[in-house]
Amino acid sequence: MIFRTIKTVLFPDSTDKPLSRSIHNIFGFRPGNIYLYRLAVTHKSASQDTIKNLRVDNERLEFLGDAILDAVAADFLFKTFPAKDEGFLTEMKSKLVSRAQLNKLSRKMGIDDLVQLDNSSSGVFRSFTGDALEALIGAIFIDKGFSFTRKVILKKIFLYYIDMDELVNQEVNFKSKVIEWAQKEKKQMVFNVIREIGSGYKKQYLVEVVVEGQTLSSGQDYSIKGAEQNAAEKTWQKINAESL
Repeated sequence: MIFRTIKTVLFPDSTDKPLSRSIHNIFGFRPGNIYLYRLAVTHKSASQDTIKNLRVDNERLEFLGDAILDAVAADFLFKTFPAKDEGFLTEMKSKLVSRAQLNKLSRKMGIDDLVQLDNSSSGVFRSFTGDALEALIGAIFIDKGFSFTRKVILKKIFLYYIDMDELVNQEVNFKSKVIEWAQKEKKQMVFNVIREIGSGYKKQYLVEVVVEGQTLSSGQDYSIKGAEQNAAEKTWQKINAESL
């Protein structure tokens, strides 16, 4: 019933054949319920409609796709690296499904061109491409089932776009690196949110990395986590430069 209502809202006069062709070109199959895929590429900034007090956008599908992607990634890494311990697998999964990685993958796959987004908000919602990829995975799961979705993730994403050797050597979690360094050197270190800039969707956070009472670097982003990572990356670069 709810998808019939979504059909009326999103497709008043069209079966959306262009989107169906795009899904086929990207993932290699024809969608069954095309309305799921239109919902998956509808960002909240472009949605003005509600059904039963729920906004018609891709956030619920993104939630579902995120969980499925995590499960498939964990299974894939477990089988790919049979001799590696839990710590290695955890770090690799973090790299494989990180927001930065999903954003990059989405652009490579051409998903960013499909997303319905308020153009004035594109600089604010910088993760909308990766969010749409997760939402599409959620749509595939509902449309085709888990086994089919798993095959799509493996063949059309992981094995096609990911260089695992490169990913193994990639440094991503700078915050963890900086924390490990501080613990090893027995230095007191904290991440402080010192300011909020702007408001609403455009609000950003300014975070400082303070080591032994001295500010080493700062970072700014639309989330505290992102700001911490930006500040940590600058700190890590500074630490390594001083050790040369």
